Amino acid sequence: MTHHPKFRAVLAQTADDLRAAQRLRYDVFVTEMGGDGPIVDHEARLERDKFDDYAGHFLLLDETRAAGDQTVGAYRFMTAAMADQAGQFYCEDEYDLTLLHQSGKGLLELGRSCLHPDYRGGAAMLHLWSALSEYVASQDVDVLFGVASFAGTNIADYAHSLALLHQRHLAPEGLRVTARGPTAFSLDQVSADQVDRLAAVRAMPALIKAYLRLGATVGEGAFVDYAFNTVDICMVLERSAINQMQKAIYSKRGGSHG
Repeated sequence: MTHHPKFRAVLAQTADDLRAAQRLRYDVFVTEMGGDGPIVDHEARLERDKFDDYAGHFLLLDETRAAGDQTVGAYRFMTAAMADQAGQFYCEDEYDLTLLHQSGKGLLELGRSCLHPDYRGGAAMLHLWSALSEYVASQDVDVLFGVASFAGTNIADYAHSLALLHQRHLAPEGLRVTARGPTAFSLDQVSADQVDRLAAVRAMPALIKAYLRLGATVGEGAFVDYAFNTVDICMVLERSAINQMQKAIYSKRGGSHG
């Protein structure tokens, strides 16, 4: 990307805002990654699900782009109150969240994080995280959590990555949610002495590595989402990781536009 973006992160306020997020999600999750779902709108090219109307949505805009085409990033979030209205958190179809519900901690679920291909590997995600951290600071949030995905459904492709996550980054017992359902499986696919750490890290998606750098941990087990064409893990970030997120933002944002 040769131009200098002018970033602005906003909360979706209108139906058009939500459609902009869903359109970007379609490009990333459906066109790029091969995902699908029962109410994905292929004709209108919108990736959507039953939780969208209950959730909050951050959009990352690049104001140097043409009007109507400025959304280059998106992040969906659900508070406990939003989840009550929806009937559950999104990832409860894949993970038993009983420990989180019983923890007495303020919960915020994150998901559907995506960036336009031209904006990956730069400052764009930091701008989304900045907006997210400001929102978290304004709420009673102690724990952020949500599924993060490996593209594709072949477990063997990620056996070393999943084993490394299990062996090095397992969540504390009190927050260790557990994968459930017929496509749930153990993360511990390779014994510790056989894990190729370099290959394991190389195969991890950038978002998962970024969460780990902040101090995130993972739940027990993974889940194959065949409709969405992913292998999902549940990541858990405590308030200390949220504080680390803010430090990362303020140490790296100097000189960026927006």
